[in-house]
Amino acid sequence: MIFKKEILKTSLFKITSLNSLSVILKIFTGLISSKVVAIFLGASGMALVGNMRNFFTSVETISTLGFQNGIVKYAAENQENKQELKKVISTIFISLLTASLVFGLALFFLSNYWNDQVFGVENRYDYVFRILAIALPWYIINVFLLGIINGFGKFKAVIYINIIGNILGLIVSIALIYQFNVAGALVSVAISPALLFFISFYFIGKEINLRENISLAFFDFSIIKKLLSYSMMAIVYGFIGPLVYLAIRNNVIEKLGLEQAGYWSAMERISANYLLFISTLLTVYFLPKLVLAKTNQETKKVFWSYYKTILPLFIISLIAIYFLRFFIIKLLFTEDFTPVATLFFWQLLGDILKAASIILGYEFFAKKMTKAFIVTELMSLGILYFSSFYFINHFQIEGIVMAHAFTYGIYLAVLMIYFRKKLF
Repeated sequence: MIFKKEILKTSLFKITSLNSLSVILKIFTGLISSKVVAIFLGASGMALVGNMRNFFTSVETISTLGFQNGIVKYAAENQENKQELKKVISTIFISLLTASLVFGLALFFLSNYWNDQVFGVENRYDYVFRILAIALPWYIINVFLLGIINGFGKFKAVIYINIIGNILGLIVSIALIYQFNVAGALVSVAISPALLFFISFYFIGKEINLRENISLAFFDFSIIKKLLSYSMMAIVYGFIGPLVYLAIRNNVIEKLGLEQAGYWSAMERISANYLLFISTLLTVYFLPKLVLAKTNQETKKVFWSYYKTILPLFIISLIAIYFLRFFIIKLLFTEDFTPVATLFFWQLLGDILKAASIILGYEFFAKKMTKAFIVTELMSLGILYFSSFYFINHFQIEGIVMAHAFTYGIYLAVLMIYFRKKLF
């Protein structure tokens, strides 16, 4: 009983509980959003939205220069060093604002080209990319603000921002889909994240005076050099990664049809909802802990606190999701999406392996292990790309999720061997 009370008092439990509330809300809003997409757009529309999400992820990575995790690291390390903190904040802010404006112009004036690459010449959604170009700077500044707040260890503020953002994003998505169908869904992907800027700006004002900390006089190229390793890592996982998924989905569309690609996109949406618990908690709580861990023993404690508390709960949840898969499909989508049930087993198995490996992958960011990260990430993307083509030829649409499980099984094994001294 005393042990139970001690657990309830821990910061991890409190943050996990609040994060769970955020994730439950995200899942709830995702449930409603998925239902609306299924009813109004069908499987083919969901496939197009999937392509837009992959493209947006690539644009986000390029526009943020891959600095997200670097912002958290250097804000955490220099929180007490006010002069160095000014250099970090000013340098990153000016760099990101410049990059977002440059890439925004490229999106705006080359909207026809991007449309053909993402949606194909038979679909004309050029204006979606022009809208994205206008929204991009606001979103990038929000990423910057959120990184500073996270680096300061204000976990509750980060989670509150996510909660408000989920509700706001749902309202915008439903309104636009109801009014403009597929076009509305694509526009909501472009503008919803940018709306978080106003929320993050409110919370950052409680922690730091941005006017006093942002100035061209504080710009320091040495900060950029330190962040370049994060850029290189982000280009691999945040730019090349989504392009690989885009290529896989286009291969499915070509070989199996747009509807089959929509079923996979539906499975991805379900997976993305429950993986939010893991990804959010890792970013908000475990990444700063890994950054501050200086020895193998300290890093080992962080790893095993995750494996002993978070991973078992995640596995139990996924077992429940598997047995409730038909109910979940009807709840989230429509009966037309029943074929998605065949994708659950391999997707869930792959996600368990992914959840077990992702904490190890975060150590690359925490310790700036650039070369090792790039090699392992390119390896996993290469395995995913080629195995998906192979399995699709032999097992149709189910081959994609088989490739997913196959890839993360190998990825986990490689990382466990690489980090064996920090794990055991």
